[in-house]
Amino acid sequence: MTAEQEFDDFFLAHFDDLVRSLTAITGDSERARDCVQEAFIRAYARWTRIRRYHRPVIWVRRVAINVGHDMHRADTRRRRREDTVAPVSTDHRPIEQATSDLRLQALLEQLSPRQRTIAALFYVEDLSVGEIAASMSLSEGAVKFHLNRARAALHSLLDREEVSHG
Repeated sequence: MTAEQEFDDFFLAHFDDLVRSLTAITGDSERARDCVQEAFIRAYARWTRIRRYHRPVIWVRRVAINVGHDMHRADTRRRRREDTVAPVSTDHRPIEQATSDLRLQALLEQLSPRQRTIAALFYVEDLSVGEIAASMSLSEGAVKFHLNRARAALHSLLDREEVSHG
């Protein structure tokens, strides 16, 4: 099998899962696709080196997450500049996902960025604590800490939903 065929198989095996988890992290399926595509473009350019990694998908996931964070920071800077010129808009972009995905996304959006990323990787992509640690360049202890904080926050949010609906 050629390196190009190997990369094609790698891409097909991991693209959809990465987009799903990045959608949960970023809150935007189109942005998630852009992040994952950019990560795969970078991986392709370095494939002769990356293909020798024990788990190349960890490298691609880390790059996609970093691209997402970079985009978020750029958007924040752009909004700040726009806010000084025009009033803040309260319009929300429509989300084109199933109801359960919308509920999950709404819950995740209420977490801190790090907790949201870790919770999405754990619950959406079903990664282990070790895999998340490798993807985010964190210790396993830090991942466990933030995952526990995310769980506690999610439980609190769900409890408030039950009280308001019950």
